[in-house]
Amino acid sequence: MDNINILIIEDTPEQSDALIKVLLENNYNVVGVARNFTEALKLFYAQPIDIIIIDVFLDGKPDGITFAESINIIPNASKPFVFLTSSQDRQIFERAKLTKPFSFLMKPFNELEILYAIEMAVEKFYEQTNVFLTEEQDTVISNDFLFIKKKNSLKKVALQDILYIEVEERYCNIVTEKEKFVILISLTKISALLDPTKFVRTHRNTIINTDKIEEIILADNLIILQGNHKINLSDTYKDFIKKINILS
Repeated sequence: MDNINILIIEDTPEQSDALIKVLLENNYNVVGVARNFTEALKLFYAQPIDIIIIDVFLDGKPDGITFAESINIIPNASKPFVFLTSSQDRQIFERAKLTKPFSFLMKPFNELEILYAIEMAVEKFYEQTNVFLTEEQDTVISNDFLFIKKKNSLKKVALQDILYIEVEERYCNIVTEKEKFVILISLTKISALLDPTKFVRTHRNTIINTDKIEEIILADNLIILQGNHKINLSDTYKDFIKKINILS
């Protein structure tokens, strides 16, 4: 699992230092701090970013809102973001709302508010609300990553790295080439959220990443994945084979 990458857009060093301290203590990566609109755009496009924390006012102007407006209108560029402000201006608030922020914090903030706002931003952006507040699930699934809550922070796992998933009641064992870990989510929910053209069931309790298939041995009802992982293939779920070209 990897740490979440966060970009901070904040022109007051005292505030940005406080944010950095909270984020690092909770195992988030701070990929950069932008002091103005130009720096924010440069950093945003320079490296992978998962979440943005944006001060509404930069150098006395509502350029934080302008930044949010800018990334919102570019296809596939938008990311979950959290607004910070000390302003009581109703017009500014209404303009900020139009950008559909995924959380809105008033300064001064505290640690728990920041951590909760990050979780809410991820939930809302990927349209899977109240995931981290319940005892039924601890994972949000996007097109590219699993976002997993671990204690006070979120971690991520690239879907492309997953070899297979073993389901045990309310839990799923996620197996990648480098590690194996457990998440809290039901088979029904994870099946509904994963891309069905890539993640298919091969057994009642097993889902595989078809990109990781190296060999299918029909005579033995067996699938060999990268790393020589052997997965049982049930007769019930053989139909997916017709759509791929790896047979032995």
